[in-house]
Amino acid sequence: MSGQQLRLEQWANFYVITSAAAVTLLGLLFVVITLAAERRRRDTSAIQIYLTPAVIYFSSVLLTSALLTVPNQTRLTAVICICLEGIAGVGYCGSLAVRRGAGYEERSDLFPYVVFPFAAYAFLVAGGLLLLRRPQIGPDLVAAGLLMLLGIGIRNSWAIATTIVSSQD
Repeated sequence: MSGQQLRLEQWANFYVITSAAAVTLLGLLFVVITLAAERRRRDTSAIQIYLTPAVIYFSSVLLTSALLTVPNQTRLTAVICICLEGIAGVGYCGSLAVRRGAGYEERSDLFPYVVFPFAAYAFLVAGGLLLLRRPQIGPDLVAAGLLMLLGIGIRNSWAIATTIVSSQD
């Protein structure tokens, strides 16, 4: 077993835990989506603007964690997986800022739905690149990015759920 594989194997439990959390929260989010669809059929554009990013963030955590627990993963394949996921996320956040920036009810919504996730995906890219040169620091940045995405998804899901519960039909 090479030193490259050993370092990734030390993080296996972390990735299993984060993927379990992401899939659980994703399932709960679909319950919220179902409740939102039943209560507010006329606001489907708002549902899409606010719920889709949370689904993407939880799915990103799930996908990255799953890819990094693949057996016999090498440092190079891990870097490719992490960087591709991070670049895709940065692109998604950029598209949110451009396409839907005007769709948010308040400009302050751009921070939890676009800016903070952009930073989390940038952490993934930076961590992936550092995994090549500084393998002791890279996984820490990747973990920080994944935890940021989980936290952002939880915050946004909570905001959506409280809005649905407190709204009048």
